[in-house]
Amino acid sequence: MVRFVGVNHVAVVTGDMDRTIRFWRDLLGMRLVVAIGEPGYRHYFFEISPGCMVAFFEWPQVEPVPEKDHGVPVKGKIAFDHLAVGVASEDDLWALKQRIEAAGFWVSEVIDHGFIHSVYAFDPNGIPIEFSWSVTGIDVHAQPVLNDRLPSKVAREGAEPQPGVWPSPSEDAPREERKIYPGQGAHNFEGWRT
Repeated sequence: MVRFVGVNHVAVVTGDMDRTIRFWRDLLGMRLVVAIGEPGYRHYFFEISPGCMVAFFEWPQVEPVPEKDHGVPVKGKIAFDHLAVGVASEDDLWALKQRIEAAGFWVSEVIDHGFIHSVYAFDPNGIPIEFSWSVTGIDVHAQPVLNDRLPSKVAREGAEPQPGVWPSPSEDAPREERKIYPGQGAHNFEGWRT
């Protein structure tokens, strides 16, 4: 089984990178760790925590999306509801709420979801963000809580991946056949690899 190490990054879009930098770097305190750009193209990455980032493409014709309340169902085509970012302590959650309010952005009250306490806000692009603190003593990673009152047949199978659902590859890709192709920004890191 593949071993995942977390979300490397979520890529979203802005029409105003400078305002985005001010919010994510200067207000939220996330370091700008990669800034790739050339005329007509920017792709910037902000560090949420070691190994975890949020990235923005700047597309000049993009307008902020209308604010949609977090978790409220909609009809029609949609691919994204909100981005949830964890904070280290309850004090951090309250401090972040105060920082966002002081900057003039809307932020919700602190909401108790049982295993997390959260506040909700929107960035300048209209992107819905949740900031969550994991409640002390409740570890859903160690002990999953599956309390759906009407779970589907597949959900009733439990928390663990089920073997045999998907076909297995016949063999691993031989090393001599693995080819990696250069992507946007790769030239910025020539000479960095060991």
